[in-house]
Amino acid sequence: MTVTLGVAGAGIAFALQEIIVSIAGWIAVLSSDIYKTGDRVLLGGIKGDVIDVGILRTTIMEIGQWVDGDLYNGRIVRIANSFVFKEPVYNYSSDFPFLWDEIKIPIKYGSDYELARQIIYEVAEEVVGDYSNEAQVYWKVMVRKFLIEDASTQPMVTIIANDNWVEHTLRYVVDYKKRVLVKDLLYTKILERLDNSSNNVELASTTFQLVGMPPIEVKLRKKVHEES
Repeated sequence: MTVTLGVAGAGIAFALQEIIVSIAGWIAVLSSDIYKTGDRVLLGGIKGDVIDVGILRTTIMEIGQWVDGDLYNGRIVRIANSFVFKEPVYNYSSDFPFLWDEIKIPIKYGSDYELARQIIYEVAEEVVGDYSNEAQVYWKVMVRKFLIEDASTQPMVTIIANDNWVEHTLRYVVDYKKRVLVKDLLYTKILERLDNSSNNVELASTTFQLVGMPPIEVKLRKKVHEES
């Protein structure tokens, strides 16, 4: 009877393993700052906003998948709390509710590169300047709390040259829930300003240049008709 009870107990413990770990995960979530309702997380391979934290499962309003950008797709996903022990938990909004994002603008060779840089930077200051100042306050708290690098939250424009164009990259800070809308506004205003730059700055596209061609030899064969 002792052996039977031991085997049965082991079987029950194995069967309830996932439930026990999920309850432990729920306790860990409530007692720490892993995530809370309203946070945007990536948990168990699912990205979305947390709408409920239950004893066994966390409920997420999913974003992405077949929908491009950080937009809801309408699907609600319930994930076992045990995943907080099994996989990394990515929190987009816990201590620092901002993200660094970037856009790339291809500029044609021969354009005024400094004018392009100035236009892109001025648009960034106009669109995301308030985000930068607000994010700097949060980042100062992060630096004191976690002893990390005191990174700049101001917009930054860098330039690299490749085979096809001079690539201007704008790096900026944005609210984690407004990334797509802000990127759309940045592109719209930058393209408008570049179009009005009196052709001093032109956008580039992929081009192919034929630099040489091997000689071609053509031989014509004369057909002789014979009458019988």
